[in-house]
Amino acid sequence: MTVAAEAVELGPLQGFHDLAHGEDDFRKAVLDGLSQPQKRIPCKYLYDERGARLFDQICALEEYYLTRTEIALLEQHCGEIAQLVGPNASLVEFGSGSSLKVRIILDALWTPAAYIPVDISREHLIESARALAEGYPDVAVIPVCADYTRAFSLPDGASGEPRVGFFPGSTIGNLTPTEATVFLKKAAAALGAGGGFLVGVDLKKDARVLNAAYNDSRGVTAAFSLNLLARVNRELGADFDLGAFVHTARYNTEKGCVEMHLSSRSRQAVTVRGIRFTFEEGERIHTEDSYKYTVGEFHALARGAGWQPARTWIDRNRLFSVHYLEAV
Repeated sequence: MTVAAEAVELGPLQGFHDLAHGEDDFRKAVLDGLSQPQKRIPCKYLYDERGARLFDQICALEEYYLTRTEIALLEQHCGEIAQLVGPNASLVEFGSGSSLKVRIILDALWTPAAYIPVDISREHLIESARALAEGYPDVAVIPVCADYTRAFSLPDGASGEPRVGFFPGSTIGNLTPTEATVFLKKAAAALGAGGGFLVGVDLKKDARVLNAAYNDSRGVTAAFSLNLLARVNRELGADFDLGAFVHTARYNTEKGCVEMHLSSRSRQAVTVRGIRFTFEEGERIHTEDSYKYTVGEFHALARGAGWQPARTWIDRNRLFSVHYLEAV
C-alpha cells in the first residue's frame, strides 16, 4: 500500500510505500522458530530501529573489513559502473540501511532518474531516505518498506530506464545458496528486461579473519545480536533475560559460512505470548548465517538465476568482490 502524506511526513520524498508485514508475521516467526529442535529466529528481525543503528556501528569497526573494502572498490570503479548502468536509470537498493554507499554510485551516474531504497526497518528507512533526498534534489527518492526476500512490485514513480539493482554489504550471504538463487530470480522480475544488478559479495578467506569480523573486541556485534531478544521482549511480551544469553559466531569451513547464535548460559525457561520454552545450558538460537563465495561460485549462482556476470572487481588483498550482472 502507499502511505498518505498525512501518515508520513514526506518532506523531500516523492512518496512512501509501506509493504511491510506487521506483528503477526513477527510473532509467528518467533513462536515457530523457538518450537523447532534447532531454535531459530530469522535474521531479518535483527533490524528494528536500534538494530539498524547498531549495525551501522558494526560497519565502522576495525575488525569488520567488509564495509571499508567495499567502499574503496566502489570509489575506485564508480566510473566503470556508471558506464555499465548508463543514463536516466532508476537505482533500486535492496536492504538500503543508511543509504551511504549508494551516494558513491549516484555521484558517478549520468542524470539518474530515481532512487528506490527498500528496507524492512521503517523508521530508519524514512530517516535515511529523507537525508538522501535533501542531498540529491534532482533524483526522485521513493522509499519502500518491504521484506525484499518476498516478491513485490516497484512503485509507479520509478519510471527511469533501465532499472538497476544495488545489493551491497554481502547481504546476499545472509541467504542460503538456494534462497539466494530465488532472491536473484525475484530481483530480475522486479527490475525487468534490460536491467542490471550491482552486488557486493564477501570472499572465502582465512577463518581467523572471518571469526574476528563477527566477534569484535568492543562487543558491538554481541549487542546487535542480543537486541533481537530485547525486541521480542518489547513487542511480544516475552521475558528473556539478556544477561542469560551470549553471542557466538564461528566460521564453518565445510559450509563456507559464518554461523551466528545466541547461546543459553544455563538451564532456563522463557515465556513468549504465554508459551513456555525451555533451554538447556549451551542450547542455541540460530540468528544469522553469512555465506562466503569464491568468484567462480558466485558467478555460477548468478547464471543459475538468469543473470550474466559482466564485470567483477576485487581488492588487492582478495577480501571482497563487487559484481555487475546483466539480465539474460
